[in-house]
Amino acid sequence: MKKLIILVFLMASSFLLPAQPSRTIHLWPFAVPSEISPKSADVPSPDDSRGVTRIARVTDPVIEVFEPAGGNRGGVGIVVCPGGAYRILAYDLEGTEIAGWLNSLGITAFVLHYRVPDNPAGALMDAQRALRVARDQYQNGPPHLKTIGIMGFSAGGSLSARTSTRYQDKTYEPVDAADQLSSKPDFTLLIYPAYLDQGPGRSLTPELKVDSLTPPVFLFQTADDPYGNGSLVMAGALRDRKVPVELHILPKGGHGYGLRKGNVAAEAWPELAAVWLQQFVP
Repeated sequence: MKKLIILVFLMASSFLLPAQPSRTIHLWPFAVPSEISPKSADVPSPDDSRGVTRIARVTDPVIEVFEPAGGNRGGVGIVVCPGGAYRILAYDLEGTEIAGWLNSLGITAFVLHYRVPDNPAGALMDAQRALRVARDQYQNGPPHLKTIGIMGFSAGGSLSARTSTRYQDKTYEPVDAADQLSSKPDFTLLIYPAYLDQGPGRSLTPELKVDSLTPPVFLFQTADDPYGNGSLVMAGALRDRKVPVELHILPKGGHGYGLRKGNVAAEAWPELAAVWLQQFVP
């Protein structure tokens, strides 16, 4: 564990460098379910404010695979869901930069390009399919991945929570052998997640079917985040059902900071998450 914490600090300046995927896997070999637009390349957004590269439209969902430079000896992979209010994907801030950080821990990252804009139902199909495809492609290796989790930021946190609690829901018709595999993540990390408290009186969003079989969850939030209450109610629901949950709340930090330097929350959560992830590394 000490070595992992030290590695987080040593890699702090390098995992923000642009990461390059080793391969791109198209999730839907034929038609994309419920998608009325034809498959096409992602459409970038002209908005690059705050130095963030954004994707404005996805009709052909993929996972980009980012492998650790030294190889994956722990057998752990994580599907990464960027945020963007289900309208865009914050591709580098909450995608490729996160992949670089995961790679620094020896973890394989699968950055998910789920359908946007304004298609939460399609996004859930894409996330379920991403976990199944990752398992299908990597259960026999190389590298051989024994454990595959999911993590998300903001709306990507919402998507990760939905995927972690609705894995038994049949959201699309099977398309190949991969769909015989489970869409349940082995663990979940929710970093400043949004939309978790849309129930009556800001209670848990009814769609989130938390039960005793929900995978272990790591939650990180700040008190001044407008979506902060969602992490509190999610943690409470998990605790009530005796699901292992770790919740961290910092006083300040706001929302949408990713790993970017100069924000105390952005500098705190990677160390805490790295320690929590250690339990899944053999």
